[in-house]
Formats: sequence, structure tokens, C-alpha cells
Amino acid sequence: MRSFVPLGLAAVLALPAAAQTSTPKGPPSTPIQTPTSASSTPPPPAVSTTPAQGSSDSKAATATTSTKAEDKKPDEKKADEKKPVDTAKAKTDSIPSPGEALDPHIKAGSEDDVNSIGTRSIGGRGLGNWYSTDWELRVGKQYSMEIEKSAHMVTDPVIVEYVNRVGQNLVKNSDAKVPFTIKVIDSDEVNAMALPGGFFYVNSGLILACDEEAELAGVMAHEISHVVAHHAAREMTKMNYAQIGSIPLLIMTQGSWTGYGIYEASQLAVPMAFLKFSRVNETEADYLGVQYMYRAGYDPQSFITLFEKLDALEKHKPGTLAKAFSDHPQTPDRIAHSEDEIATILPAKPDYIVTTSEFDDVKSRLARLENKRKLNDKKDGSKPTLRRAGGSNSDPNSTNNPANSTDDRPTLGRRNLAGQ
Repeated sequence: MRSFVPLGLAAVLALPAAAQTSTPKGPPSTPIQTPTSASSTPPPPAVSTTPAQGSSDSKAATATTSTKAEDKKPDEKKADEKKPVDTAKAKTDSIPSPGEALDPHIKAGSEDDVNSIGTRSIGGRGLGNWYSTDWELRVGKQYSMEIEKSAHMVTDPVIVEYVNRVGQNLVKNSDAKVPFTIKVIDSDEVNAMALPGGFFYVNSGLILACDEEAELAGVMAHEISHVVAHHAAREMTKMNYAQIGSIPLLIMTQGSWTGYGIYEASQLAVPMAFLKFSRVNETEADYLGVQYMYRAGYDPQSFITLFEKLDALEKHKPGTLAKAFSDHPQTPDRIAHSEDEIATILPAKPDYIVTTSEFDDVKSRLARLENKRKLNDKKDGSKPTLRRAGGSNSDPNSTNNPANSTDDRPTLGRRNLAGQ
């Protein structure tokens, strides 16, 4: 159980040191459970779901055998000890199920109460946030216009409508107090970013990196949580605290980013405070994001499996993830917090959305668009450019007079040795 409260001046200034001295904790061990039944209700044809309990298809921890260890003979125990362990499967199976250890003392209306989503006030104005919602909307709009001028946007109506629909469903099941505008950027980089005021961008590379719709929903829910909790405004407030402490005469004006640094995301100039959040803010976005995707009907375990997958992808191929993602990896303590949240505050449901046929269709369309773009880029960049020797002027007599030629190459002439 945890809650996130606005930080005072001293706490804010001490935050970086606290983050450096904290020791990550490993994920809690999960007892092996024996499923009570192997049957489950078949999901609708176009939607893949996972049963909450009692199915061998669930991502929750399940026993591999129904034989108790104490009933085995000594020879059988020795044989089991020699069997190789499938670590990948064990890692996935260690994720707890929703409601596995449900806390009966959750305070109504608190940040732990998923039934109160939509009525809670998260990260509002106060000591830790000096900026109004109007400021967030105005600044977010300003930078969204700059992004759309610089980036190549995906315009395929099927892709755009699908991603917007998935995102708006998450927004509807969140604590958001502003409308969201959701668009897709054509970029190989695995990234998503939500600016203040609800201007949300998903890279095509992120969609292609996901294997299920629930994984995409998990990342989108995490980014939506940054907007809900006003993390960009809080980072700006924290920077103002630091400026006040070090340069008393500095007067900051709204919209002035001098001294704050600019973050290059897909060659887009965006203030660092909008994308690179503190460890505390990232943990809160994890906490809220899991709740929002669960409330929208998705399997919350996909949140953990995706970030584990992205972490492995970045190690295998550095530079695949956007710097905002790689700067804040899913450390063992963050994963442990999410696992604890799933088990203690999310009541079990009969089933969850894992993926849909629409998700597969959108991935196929994006893959075709990406291949076409790469092919065009290769054609434009690999062929040499040939030019007619006489220059571009169509008049054949014009080459006799260099002054009349439009050719920008140097002109060579025979030297007159007689001096004539």
C-alpha cells in the first residue's frame, strides 16, 4: 500500500540524493499454486482473453504437476533436482494474479482504490505544482504544433483510428481531467510521449515491438498517468525550486526554457522536463498505469512482461529504445512494486483482454508502410546522380560562353601560349 504526496522544498532538493542511495529490491517470491480447474469459458472470436484463475493459459503462477513433493519417493526427488529449469517460463509464471493477496483494508477514495478511478484528485496544484491546467494546455499545444511540423506523421486512417480508440478507452478509465489528442509518429524508435495538456504521440516502432494489444495499452496507460499526475508541471516546479536556491535574482517567465536543457526525441526539440521524469514520478506512473489498463479490461500482467521484453531488447540492440525509456528501465524494485500492486489492490476478474484481431491487422499495415518507406529511402540515397557534360542549358551554343552557362562546375580552358 502506498500513496504519493506533493513534495516540499527540502524533500524535492534531496530527491536526487535519495534516489542514488536507494538499494533496489528484488521481486518478491511467489508461491506455486495448483489450478483448481483446467477449463475456462472460450473468448469471443476476435478477442483473445486470459482467464483470471484456473487455466493453464493464464500468465499467473501455475503448478507443473499435481503431485505433492512430500508424497514423492526419494528417487523421484533426485530426478526432479536434475531437471533443467526453463528460466524464461519461470520468470513469466512468477507474476502474481490480480486479487491473489487482496488487501481487505483499502481506503475508499484513496490512490489504492481502483473503484474510485475518475473521482480521485491526483497531483493537483499546491506546494509541488505551481502551474495551472490552463498553462499545461497552452504549453502542450505549443510543443505539439512543433512536433507535427518536424515529424513524419502516420496518416493511414485505419491505424490512426485504432490507436486513438485504444488510447481514448484508457483515458476514459483514468483520472484524467483534460481531453486527449492521440496521434501516431512514423518512427522506428520504440517510444511514446504525452505532453502536458493531453497531447499524446505513439511511435510506430512501439506498436511493432508489442506482441499483444494489452502490451501497447500498458505503455499508453503509463504515459497517460504522467499527464494525470501533472508530472511535467511538477518537474518544472522542482527546477524553479533549484533556480531560486542557486540564483535568487533569476526571474522565470512562463514558456521560458533557458537553462533547463532540450531533449532530442526523434530529432524533436522537447523540454527535458516533459519527458525525463524522476524515479518517484516513474514509479507513480507505473502504479497508476497498471490500474488504468486493468480498469479498461486489459490483463495487467502484460505491463510487466512488456517492460521486461523492452529491457532485453535494449540490451540486445542498444539504441532501439528512446532515451526517455532507456534512462528509466524497469529496475527490480519497480517490477516488484507492480507485482505487489497486481496482487494486493486489483480484484480478480473472470477474464481480461490480451489482444484483438484489429491489433494484428494494424501491425501488418504498419509493417507494410515501414517496408515501403525504407525502400524509398534506399532508392533516394543509394543511386548516383548523373549530369550531362554540357550543363543544364538546352542551347548547344551556350557552352561556348562560360558566362552564359548554368553549370556550377569549374570551367577549364586551354592556355594561349602565344599570348594572343
